[in-house]
Amino acid sequence: MLTRLWEALRPFDPLRSVKAGLASMVVVSVSLTTFLSFVAFHAAIELQVIVILAVIASLLVTQFVGHGLVSPLNELTDAARAMARGDYARRVRFDRRDELGELGATFNRMAADLESVDRHRKELVANVSHELRTPIAALRAVLENVVDGVSDADPETMRTALRQTERLSGLVEHLLDLSRLDNGVVPLRIRRFEVWPYLSNVLGEANSAKGPAHSRTDVHLHLDVHPPDLTAHADVERLHHVVANLVDNAVKHSPPHGRVTLRARGTGPAQGLELEVIDEGPGIPECDRDRVFERFGRAAIASHGKDGGTGLGLAIARWAVDLHGGRVRVAESPTGCRMLVTLPGPSRPAD
Repeated sequence: MLTRLWEALRPFDPLRSVKAGLASMVVVSVSLTTFLSFVAFHAAIELQVIVILAVIASLLVTQFVGHGLVSPLNELTDAARAMARGDYARRVRFDRRDELGELGATFNRMAADLESVDRHRKELVANVSHELRTPIAALRAVLENVVDGVSDADPETMRTALRQTERLSGLVEHLLDLSRLDNGVVPLRIRRFEVWPYLSNVLGEANSAKGPAHSRTDVHLHLDVHPPDLTAHADVERLHHVVANLVDNAVKHSPPHGRVTLRARGTGPAQGLELEVIDEGPGIPECDRDRVFERFGRAAIASHGKDGGTGLGLAIARWAVDLHGGRVRVAESPTGCRMLVTLPGPSRPAD
């Protein structure tokens, strides 16, 4: 009965702290005792009866208020025990405005974070297992065919084995970068550089990669830097990974004989840098534009083309841009996909 009464009165609870609740309990108990003493004095009731009534009233008030304070703690204890057993979906429901309500809200946020981490951990194990299994199985098949005499160790067979080895190596490199990301052990080495020769070199490497390890040799890469003598400040190694990854994705998802444009512009007096990678592919649906930057965001990436890759490259690219204090996003484009990277100028420190 007390529990139902407390639940009914909870929305009208005027107390915003546990200390106020305890103080109210003391005030009500003393007031009841004083009132009963006053009534007894005027009604000539014996002292023993007054003491018994005062004790009973104090116990009822203490039980009522104490239940309201202890019940949330019991619920929190049960939820914590469930979480210790691996049930991260458990939540507490505190409709309170005091410290216990704040504790409940904090616990729920922590539980949600742990549930998200646990889900990502399981997804990581599943996706890494899948990604590792595919190139290993393909490489094993090629080598078994050579050993069994089914195929010769000719250049084409070796190129097939090399493609799978490079795919496996790329996945391992991504996982190593991901580990460094989580451990926060990758410092930035910001320096000034000339944008045109730098990006020209990145595109040159992308062109040279079109061969044994790359099936797209029909896509034209175009560089547009304005002004031609534009300079910027960044960690060139980390930025190289960002640009190379965006260009590689654009090439993969371009139509036959398509065009990929890498555009660079300065951002005014702040001397920042804005990079755009534009392709002519199917584009990315608006509902998936944030997911492409999540780790192993395969569903969103797959919708951008046939080969979603590992789903790690864009996550690491966003991390590298975030380290600079910048932003990378999928921008609006009438056709294809337009990736927009914005980096701050040297006056704005990177984290």
